[in-house]
Amino acid sequence: VQLQASGGGLVQAGGSLRLSCAASGRAFSNYVMGWFRQGPGKEREFVAAISRGGGGVRTYADSVQGRFTISRDSAKNTVYLQMNSLKPEDTAVYFCAANQYSFTRLPAEYDYWGQGTLVTVSS
Repeated sequence: VQLQASGGGLVQAGGSLRLSCAASGRAFSNYVMGWFRQGPGKEREFVAAISRGGGGVRTYADSVQGRFTISRDSAKNTVYLQMNSLKPEDTAVYFCAANQYSFTRLPAEYDYWGQGTLVTVSS
């Protein structure tokens, strides 16, 4: 599967953005989808993940819980990350990723990665 992330940009603290990740190929619903981010000088970290199929199970990093929402639309082969109440520390390149086997927060368990989209939050 190939992934294409979009929707990043510059936003003021307290603002919102919605990231999209379009997947090509078949069987999108068979993949666990995740969002990760990598800030300046930092390692890549988990943000959110959503289960296969209808996406009934979701998990979030503590740092974004209550502010970010992950969702998926199987008809459009797309996963979204709605980001509200953004903070300067949310500034990072955001990546979407997919794997068929594990509902996990571990980047190493994801087999497919998008190219990343930059989110910059100004104070």
